[in-house]
Amino acid sequence: MSFEKLIGNEKIKQILKNAVESNNVLHSYMFVGEEGIGKNLFAKEFAKMILCSNQDVKPCNQCKSCVEFNSENHPDFMQIVPDDGKTIKIEQVRFMQEKTQEKPVTSNKKVYLISQAETMTREAANSLLKTLEEPPEYVVIILTTSNESKILTTIKSRCMKLHFEPIPEEKIIDYLKQNGIDANLTENMLKHCEGSIGKAIKINDLKDQYMQIEQLINLLEKQSITQIWKKAEVLYSSKDDIIDLLNYMEIVIYNIIKKEHKIKYTEGIHIIEQTKQRLLANANYDMSIDNLLLKLWEEVNWKK
Repeated sequence: MSFEKLIGNEKIKQILKNAVESNNVLHSYMFVGEEGIGKNLFAKEFAKMILCSNQDVKPCNQCKSCVEFNSENHPDFMQIVPDDGKTIKIEQVRFMQEKTQEKPVTSNKKVYLISQAETMTREAANSLLKTLEEPPEYVVIILTTSNESKILTTIKSRCMKLHFEPIPEEKIIDYLKQNGIDANLTENMLKHCEGSIGKAIKINDLKDQYMQIEQLINLLEKQSITQIWKKAEVLYSSKDDIIDLLNYMEIVIYNIIKKEHKIKYTEGIHIIEQTKQRLLANANYDMSIDNLLLKLWEEVNWKK
C-alpha cells in the first residue's frame, strides 16, 4: 500500500507528508484512535516515507530502503508489540534503547513503532520516558494507542498527538469491495464498525453470528420464552465474544426504538448493560444469558 492510498484522515495524512517534505520530522509522535482504524498502517507508511532515499517522491516504493521496508527487513525500522499479547515489557523497551544508540545503517533516520502503547508496564513506560526526554538526533519514535488515558502524562506531553477520526461508512464499504471482501453488511453492522476498517473485516467474518442476533431480537414479540432460549445458541456458544455480541444487541435495539418508535424496548439497553456487568464480574455464564433473555422477553411482551 502507498501513503496516498491510505483510507480516511486526510488532514493527518497532509501533516505527516508536510513534515517529511519540509525535513521537519519530530522525534516523537502519538497516534490516537479506535482499534482497527488504521493507526498502524499510517505509522508504517510514515516510517517508510521518513526512511525513503528518493529525493522527489516519498515513499517511492522502488529505492533500496523502500524495498527492504516492504519486505519487512529494514535495518533502521523496529516495531514493538505486546510480548505475550497483553503487555509491552521493560526488556523490550531496553532492547529498543540499546538499538537507538547505534547509528542508522542505510538511512538518515531510525524509526521505532510502539504499537498498543497503552499496554506498556509501568516499568517499561518509565524507561521509555528517558529516551523521549533525550532522543538521539536521528531517532523517531511513533506510539499508537486506542486508550490514551492509560499512558503516562509525562509521555504524552513529549509527543505530537494526532487524533484519528472514524472512517465514513461509505469508505469502509469501498475498501472492502476493492479488497475482494463481500460488503453486504446490514445498517446495524455498519454502525457496529464504529468507523474502523479492522472491525468491519472482523464483523464480516462473523456476519452469521450478527445476523442471528438480529433475528433473535425480532423474535422476542413473536415467540415464547422457551422458544427464544432454544434459538439463542449464538449467545450460549460465544463466550469469548459475548461482550461484543451484547454491544451489537444494544445497537439493534436502539435502532428499533429510533426507527419503529417502540418505546417498550428502551429498558432493554439497561438490561443488557446489567448482563455485561455480571459477566465481567464472573457470574455464571448460562444463567446470565437465561436471565438476559427472560427479562428482555418480559419487557417487550408485558408492555404490548
